Amino acid sequence: MTAPARHNLPRPGTGFVGRERDLSDLLRLLGSSRSVTLCGTDGMGKTRLALRVAEQSTVSFPDGVWLADLTDAHTTLEVYARVCAAVGVIEEPGQPLSATVAEALRSRRLLLVLDSCEHVPDRVKEVGEALLEACPALCILLTSEEPVRLADGTVWRMTPMALPVAARNAPPPDPATSDAVRLFLDRARARDPRFSATPAELETVAVVCDLTGGVPLGIEVLGALAPAVGPGALAEGLRAHLASPEFQPGPGQAISRSQVLPLVLDYVYRNLSEAERVLLRRLTVFRGWDLELAEQVCADESLPESAVLDLLTSLLDRSLITVTGEFEGRVRYRLPEAVRRFAAGRLVAAGEADFYHERLLDRMLRLVEDLGRKLESSRPMPWSERDAGRQRVIAEYDTLRSLLRWTLSRGAAESGLRLCVSLVAHWVSHQAHAEGAHWMDRLLELEESGKAPSRARALVARAQLARVRRDHGLAVSLGEEGLRLCREAGDDAFVRTALNLLALVEVRDRVSDQAAVRVEEALRLCREAGDQWGEAIALGTRAALVAQQGDYPTADHHYNAALTLLRGIDHRWGVGVTLIGQARAAEANNDLITADRCYREALDTQRMIGAAAEEARCLAGIGRVAHAQGSTGQAYDYLSEGLLLSHSTGQRAEAARALVAIARVVFGTGLREPACQLSGAAMGVREQLGLAVHAAPWPFVDVERVRRRRRQLVTWWEQGRGLGLSEVVREAERLAEEGRRPPQRRSSPPAAAAVSTPAARGRARRPVTGPVPAPESVTPQQRLTKRELEIARLVSSGQSNPEIARTLFITPSTAARHVANINRKMGFHSRAQITAWMEQHRAAG
Repeated sequence: MTAPARHNLPRPGTGFVGRERDLSDLLRLLGSSRSVTLCGTDGMGKTRLALRVAEQSTVSFPDGVWLADLTDAHTTLEVYARVCAAVGVIEEPGQPLSATVAEALRSRRLLLVLDSCEHVPDRVKEVGEALLEACPALCILLTSEEPVRLADGTVWRMTPMALPVAARNAPPPDPATSDAVRLFLDRARARDPRFSATPAELETVAVVCDLTGGVPLGIEVLGALAPAVGPGALAEGLRAHLASPEFQPGPGQAISRSQVLPLVLDYVYRNLSEAERVLLRRLTVFRGWDLELAEQVCADESLPESAVLDLLTSLLDRSLITVTGEFEGRVRYRLPEAVRRFAAGRLVAAGEADFYHERLLDRMLRLVEDLGRKLESSRPMPWSERDAGRQRVIAEYDTLRSLLRWTLSRGAAESGLRLCVSLVAHWVSHQAHAEGAHWMDRLLELEESGKAPSRARALVARAQLARVRRDHGLAVSLGEEGLRLCREAGDDAFVRTALNLLALVEVRDRVSDQAAVRVEEALRLCREAGDQWGEAIALGTRAALVAQQGDYPTADHHYNAALTLLRGIDHRWGVGVTLIGQARAAEANNDLITADRCYREALDTQRMIGAAAEEARCLAGIGRVAHAQGSTGQAYDYLSEGLLLSHSTGQRAEAARALVAIARVVFGTGLREPACQLSGAAMGVREQLGLAVHAAPWPFVDVERVRRRRRQLVTWWEQGRGLGLSEVVREAERLAEEGRRPPQRRSSPPAAAAVSTPAARGRARRPVTGPVPAPESVTPQQRLTKRELEIARLVSSGQSNPEIARTLFITPSTAARHVANINRKMGFHSRAQITAWMEQHRAAG
């Protein structure tokens, strides 16, 4: 666990028992096959085995092992959205998710675990094959009830757990050595550590396991029941239950294995108290919950709130629910999917399904609407209080998704649109624009939506998503329609929101006159209403407008006024966004001191919030300013870090901007060929994205007047256009590392840095003065950026990633990324190697 393993795998709530041979075989199989599907019936332990395989595979995948839960996914977009969330890729404005994630993962060696694919096998096949084709180092591990056959993949059929088998002419086997009996005993002892079984009772346990057909989930729930009833009574009761005429398929017909688990669950369900049965079936409306939420939604006169905790504990002891972690000090629970399906059927049979979905919907509406109010409130409050609602929505997002689907299936446009209007803040801040647009478009298409009271607000909210997706035509048309309806309804708050939105779009489209009218009206209305949040947004838009017109001092004044308002109410997200705008205006005005200050303050804010895309923009901005100030080493530090972050999160346009900035630095050091190739590659990326491009050899158009030399610049620039983004990012990182070294330690002369051909690139990476020095002979100061050096020192002092994060005021994920970068640069595989390396040079120095 001290190795820099990168993953998002949940901590298992129970021990892993049995399947040792399967585990060993699957680990070997992943070394030879790029995709493996674990398929089997419900409750066969597919997810648990996949997670165990993934846990054991982290050393083989230096770029991580990432789990995407596809439960309830129904469309290709939803599959891609969950993959992006798992691997940390952020949606690019105006670009399809499929292209973004494929480019971000193209050069990574990682394992992607796609769990519960049976709902969308065709969609998963489409996504999986596209990713395998685009990403040659990617491996995929899938779980599904039915086989999902990817090209050149392997299907591994899950078999029941091993039961005691007597060999001919051999003594009877010891039941305790079989996987099924071991699992049964493990779950029984988890329920009661004092549980033990005599040899005769072990034989009975083997009979119980045989009655379940060796299905692990059935064995687990029966094992948890054993301490209360005893193996003998359990075997007798289960045998009688399965033999009931109610469950017999027909004369002479046996119950199939796929039918056994529901019957076992039914047996356990009937052995619950009435209160336990009631709570279990009501919990099926959630996709995850905590005690408070269960009390608010599931309790009534027959099930008092005070009883819910004890009942949850009892269901947990019986392996009918699982613990998934904690949020804000509260334990989070989830139902195994097979149990949820079974109990959901009981909820429908009891006639309670619609009622408890409505109760949950009401509670979730209050939660997300509170999020919207807090994020846009002008009341001064600590950022932690504002951010708590945002974090809570993240925790409940799977349940919110399921409610959106439920409202859509019932044509409940008003409830669905209310949810969406408040979730827009989440979709914008987490850059999940496509998924939000998908839900809103489908709800707005419902016949009932035309008369829904929330339609006006929904149109404005949908326009906000169109704006961040850079679909400005749609944003204006929806925003103007929403503005008209909000004026007619007297919805002053959303009139102000719509005006600010339209002004932002018009500034972006350089419709200056119309933008100025919108901004002034928005400012007047916000000031009359005491809406400081809206006023700050309008001031920021006014600042961007006057900066666009070249009046930078006035723009700076408006930005500072907006920041004063936002700091007064402690709105960190708003402060961060406004600072980036102010920094860009100052940079355009060549006010480098102001630009540097604003970028650095914005960087700290974005790291605290966890906004990776904005963090990368700030890093690149600091790097550009450092270059303009003549600090080449610092420019390389920040630009390369920003480039890597943009590339890893799938932000290709920002990666292209960082490449151009690095090219400028490289060109300034005399390395013309690689500089032209980097800038040419950046233009190639922009062209692929449909963005404006410059002619060759931009940005070095006016640096060479000699025609022959200028043609050479153009040739190099055009060569760069043919490079892939992953390839050119690696080359930019190499050039940055070279540029940070003292001249006498650089591994190659300028000409060797060119990347015009594969052979030339190979020569460029090979030093001309001898072999690459071993890590032990290279000092930390020579190979690491200032931030990496700082983190390496903290690692060597024994600090964990969370401790490093607290010390440096960064996020744990950022700390982990830096540790991974150090290991990758030095060829290390553990924190212990970093520590030993730092100690060696500390002693030597």
